[in-house]
Amino acid sequence: KEVFQEIDDAISLSLSKLMFEGPDSELMLTENAQVAIMAVSIAAIRIIERQGNLKISEVADFVAGHSLGEYSALAASRSIPLSETASLLRKRGKSMQNAVPLGEGAMVALIGSSFEDVQALIGQSKLKGEICSIANDNAPGQLVVSGNKKSVLNTIDKSKDFGVKKAVLLAVSAPFHCSLMEPAKNVMKDEIEKVKFYNLELPIVTNISAQQEEDTDKIKQLLIEQITGMVRWRESITNLYHNGVGEIIEIGAGKVLSGLNKRINKEITSRNIENVQDIDNFLESL
Repeated sequence: KEVFQEIDDAISLSLSKLMFEGPDSELMLTENAQVAIMAVSIAAIRIIERQGNLKISEVADFVAGHSLGEYSALAASRSIPLSETASLLRKRGKSMQNAVPLGEGAMVALIGSSFEDVQALIGQSKLKGEICSIANDNAPGQLVVSGNKKSVLNTIDKSKDFGVKKAVLLAVSAPFHCSLMEPAKNVMKDEIEKVKFYNLELPIVTNISAQQEEDTDKIKQLLIEQITGMVRWRESITNLYHNGVGEIIEIGAGKVLSGLNKRINKEITSRNIENVQDIDNFLESL
């Protein structure tokens, strides 16, 4: 309740009411959805810390987050205060939404093909003067391509010739993590540079570098670059494994990352915490 109240106050909107009561159409707007997803993650972390009388930094060695989850990870590591995190994510959502006119961009998930094959596919599919690039390297055989709609649709049409088993057009409002997001990047550069980032309690493995980072100035720059850059999740999880990580806990709504992590490295145990029972089980396991 404290987390939701702090976020509601920070963005001058009853986001908690929207989360609990809807309507879904309003909650699913990028500017609301990004903040709501972060809210659930941080609420779970605060409960773990309060109930377990501990700090996350006492039981974990690193934090990481996928796309907007990077903001949640920084909040969990107490580098960005919760109110500032909520405010930044709301501005991020709005600026990303406004960067490209509705219907001009698209994203597609490509299943079953390698990174190299998808790059070759893009080379054959991208129309002159358009943008089309890999947005997310999620796991072996799961990549997301983002860009101008015609080029993305062309990628789908040619995908079978490049070993893609399945191409799924994503229900997104804008083509994230590609250079069409440059206007949003410019907005967020100004917003991020205004915020004071505190020293992290846990190092973060970032989307852009796929390496552990602790220097706040560098993290700010990487967060800005993330708006137009590729999310290197596969490499990030591989890096964590090479740094001795044997268990990853996904905190927040859903199990998407846990599924990806298992595909990346079966040696890593991956589980999620998204409800009260999960929190109780986690605290009992410590």
